[in-house]
Amino acid sequence: MRQEIELENVKPMDIEKRSFEIITEELGGKLLVPGTELIVKRCIHTSADFDYADNLCFSEDVVEKAKMAILEGASIVTDTQMAKAGINKKALSRYGGEVYCYMSDPDVAEEAKRRGVTRAVVCMEKAARLKKKLIFAIGNAPTALIRLYEMIENGEIAPELVIGVPVGFVNVVQSKELIMQTQAPYIVARGRKGGSNIAACICNALLYMINNER
Repeated sequence: MRQEIELENVKPMDIEKRSFEIITEELGGKLLVPGTELIVKRCIHTSADFDYADNLCFSEDVVEKAKMAILEGASIVTDTQMAKAGINKKALSRYGGEVYCYMSDPDVAEEAKRRGVTRAVVCMEKAARLKKKLIFAIGNAPTALIRLYEMIENGEIAPELVIGVPVGFVNVVQSKELIMQTQAPYIVARGRKGGSNIAACICNALLYMINNER
């Protein structure tokens, strides 16, 4: 016997708006860190996972610091081509920023193999040589976060922001906790959840916030 299924009658242009209405309704009276609400809701919208209302951690004044860095021309470094593809590069370019991902570079693959490290490690080192303000958006490789932690602690790099949201099991939780011990501004999804889509989503939320304020 077929079940009666009732569909919402929503126009195509209103689907996103309705989605955010549902998210706000289901969050109820949950208190979010002031100024981070849009980032949290966009992560939920991207993943349909309300755990982001609890597991996203923000360093002090990180949203304002990140927006200022973007306005001053900061570029974004990602650890996957998927995250790079998902970031609104046109919006970022308005302020002079670019998006970099070195994971497919032959020199990165060769050096990683020679040293017995992940390509993500070599990518972070290559990015550190850029003479630019940098935001790191890490959604896949905990080894990228670990190498960033080491370089930050050694004074080799001072990121404008570290988005630490790798997904998985091996050293994922630990790598995020390391970043939260540094002096770098951070947005971290504590625990095992995350992904390249979440990394890109957070970048786009920041760009969306800037656009709405101008």
